[in-house]
Amino acid sequence: MDWYNLARGLHILAVIAWMAGLLFLPRLYAYDAEQADKPDAVRDGMREQLRLWQARLLKIILNPAMIVALVVGLWLIHLRGAEMLTQPWIWLKLVGVFLLLGWHGFLVAERKRILAGTSTRTSKFWRMTNEVPFVLAVLMVLSVTLEWTF
Repeated sequence: MDWYNLARGLHILAVIAWMAGLLFLPRLYAYDAEQADKPDAVRDGMREQLRLWQARLLKIILNPAMIVALVVGLWLIHLRGAEMLTQPWIWLKLVGVFLLLGWHGFLVAERKRILAGTSTRTSKFWRMTNEVPFVLAVLMVLSVTLEWTF
């Protein structure tokens, strides 16, 4: 069995799911923030639905996909060999991974603020920051595929 290519395929699938969640959750937060100006009955019903979707996205897709991506990523490093850690491109990718983990943590913390009613983030903020994971993904994918050296 070609363990490296199996791990690579699983890693790609997990990252796709993680990225999908990281791109969609801020959109749900934007929709949630837009409910503030709506009549109470409409606002409360829509917020209840949006918050259910947020919870499901985090628990069913985002968190499990992140864990699988990290575990399989470590497996890939193990399979490829420790000498890979001497290459500049892997460190650029790992910086991207840590930034994505930070963004993920920020989204989780913001959900807690939204539920507590203490979030000050606007719909505009969420729309403007929605592409942060994609920009990081471009950096990471090009680092791995081109194996940049500096």
